[in-house]
Amino acid sequence: MPMIQCLDPHVADLIAAGEVVERPASVAKELLENALDAGASAVSVEVQRGGLTYLRITDNGCGIAPSQLPTAFLRHATSKLRRAEDLTAIGTLGFRGEALAAIAAVSRVDVFSRERGAEQGASLHLEGGVPDRVSETGCPEGTTICVRDLFYNTPARMKFMKKDTAEGAAVTGIVTHLALSHPEVSVKLIRDGVEVLHTPGDGQLRSAVYAALGRDFALGLLPVDGCGGDIRVEGFVTKPLNGSGTRGRQLFFVNGRFVKSQLLTAALEEAYRNRLLKGKFPGCVLHITLPKNEVDVNVHPAKTVVKFQNERAVFDAVHYTVKDLLTAGEKPAPKPARQSFYQSMTVQEYKERQIPSPAEKKPLGSYSARPAVHPDSPLPIRDSVRCIAPAAEQKSAPVEGKTPPSPPAVKPQAAPVPRCNTIDLPLQETMERKSAPWRMVGEALDTYIICQDESENLWLIDKHAAHERLRFNALKERQEPPMSQILLQPLAVDLEADAYAAAMSRLSLLEEFGFVCEDFGAGTLLVRQIPSDIRMEDAAATVEELAEDLRLGRADPAVARDRLLQTMACKSAIKAGMHTSSAELQALVEQVQSGRIQYCPHGRPVAVKLTRYEIEKMFKRA
Repeated sequence: MPMIQCLDPHVADLIAAGEVVERPASVAKELLENALDAGASAVSVEVQRGGLTYLRITDNGCGIAPSQLPTAFLRHATSKLRRAEDLTAIGTLGFRGEALAAIAAVSRVDVFSRERGAEQGASLHLEGGVPDRVSETGCPEGTTICVRDLFYNTPARMKFMKKDTAEGAAVTGIVTHLALSHPEVSVKLIRDGVEVLHTPGDGQLRSAVYAALGRDFALGLLPVDGCGGDIRVEGFVTKPLNGSGTRGRQLFFVNGRFVKSQLLTAALEEAYRNRLLKGKFPGCVLHITLPKNEVDVNVHPAKTVVKFQNERAVFDAVHYTVKDLLTAGEKPAPKPARQSFYQSMTVQEYKERQIPSPAEKKPLGSYSARPAVHPDSPLPIRDSVRCIAPAAEQKSAPVEGKTPPSPPAVKPQAAPVPRCNTIDLPLQETMERKSAPWRMVGEALDTYIICQDESENLWLIDKHAAHERLRFNALKERQEPPMSQILLQPLAVDLEADAYAAAMSRLSLLEEFGFVCEDFGAGTLLVRQIPSDIRMEDAAATVEELAEDLRLGRADPAVARDRLLQTMACKSAIKAGMHTSSAELQALVEQVQSGRIQYCPHGRPVAVKLTRYEIEKMFKRA
């Protein structure tokens, strides 16, 4: 058996650094949390090349005493915990005492700090976790930490780093979350010499949202403020009409800490049930405040996952606070005032209205209205047929003894045909085609095609799913580049940080599919061209979903391409509820009945079969 021995302290530090420092964004998060815990009212972050070569964070907090600078970089050294009981009520963002030691172990660090009221500051240089001598220096009150050459002594970690744009976008996301969690702190971010974020620090959450997430998002928000017991919920949620294609704009903060929680996501989306379009998600910036001893923040190394002592109470507080806000905005239409019959007219006026004047009397032969039918009597067969026949096929029966007038000649006019959301019909064949082994019965709810085959089976076909698969196959087999249309006015699309980074790194791939985009700065993509089969009103949502697809499938180009094609096929297919011509429905049924289309690109079934036996069993015939 190999000999058991203690690890070298330097190796142990590298292992700990691997748990805490995953990428430059991890360094920014830990240092920003320390700055906020130090009582800073202004924080400045500067990064170069995504933070791999240079990352500097400056704050105006309480500062560090010169004698304590080396101690601050030791493992498990912290000023935020004293006793084991303190772990049950953590009120600071950082508390483990591992951040500075882990960062110093894999980089070159310079720290400058001066306590408030002190005449002189101090500086310290560390390389690979090894500190030099503390020296006096002139510096402003607060602390400045510069991290250079991250992972210089662990080259194996460098190959897992992404492009500078992706790493820089991740840092931007971290800084954005910290700015939104503490609107009373002015936060500035400078990337490669360009200021991309600056919050005013006036204590107003809306100001921070406006600066961090953009004007369009901020103007589409509704204020939320409510509580349930000891749990307080405040912040902003998006209007139902401003839903997004992803959950990237759902930001939750628990006691000032950004968290990711399926519980909070479910509570929010449950409040929006039946209020959002299909495929859309609500956005929010919600602060949940509850007693410190009712939430455990020490369940994940990144401290982005928390555990609630009473999950039901937290769910209800978020759900009902948001739901009450949305319900309050849905004022029912006022009912018309109901007048008494005798107040509306006199008896004589009522009699005069019931007796038609001679000019209003119609001759018997010209009577064309359908006879009244008692509610309990069956509808006459000829009338029921007339009700379901197409309008073009309904003809009034001629009155006996009279010749119906010939219809006036009407010059045919070409109906406007939309350039998208239509089905490509096969070319007309000159030879007479054999009758198909199926017939189309009709369409229900402008969504489902009803078809009957030769074996007396009934089929319900989802026309959107069928056309989506048809479009997906066509896009995947297409060799020539797609037709694009140049927008008269470029479209600005705001993206979540990771999705924005993924889109920026794959602009050439987006262009292959007809989307010509460029960087507009601050997480915004400027779209100049879109495919000709994408409607203008769907362009922004399509770009958002494409960027999210790239974020989820960027590791495999083939997977990313398929996800892009799925999104484009979905957006360009006919939608459920749209009116579709009989010829287009016939073309879809032919594709489904031939077996060429069985599932949509997302895996949903296209058709459902009901046998005659199953139908008769429903009606107790079998």
